[in-house]
Amino acid sequence: MYADKITESMQKTIDETNYRREKQINYNTENNITPKALNKNLDSVLSKNSVSTYHFQKEELRAAEPDLEYITKDQLDKLIREKRKAMEKAAKELDFMQAAKLRDEIKALQEQET
Repeated sequence: MYADKITESMQKTIDETNYRREKQINYNTENNITPKALNKNLDSVLSKNSVSTYHFQKEELRAAEPDLEYITKDQLDKLIREKRKAMEKAAKELDFMQAAKLRDEIKALQEQET
């Protein structure tokens, strides 16, 4: 904290922090615990390769989709437009999970288009 003067609320916060720190040190001493830093890489936590429930749901839905290999370009464009409308409707209704799912489906269809 940076200030020219320590206010009453700042002093309460400092006192509470010191109390908790002292309590933690006493607990660690009594239980022979040596604190050590976490060694987690931020990239590993935020990586796109991390496993999520949504990933598995997306894979299940992909297997159930009709075969799009033989669809014409006009039909594919129409399907993308329909999904985009559904995505916008879901977003307006604040159903962001559904909107994200539709966004990913649109992206997959656009990649197939090229």
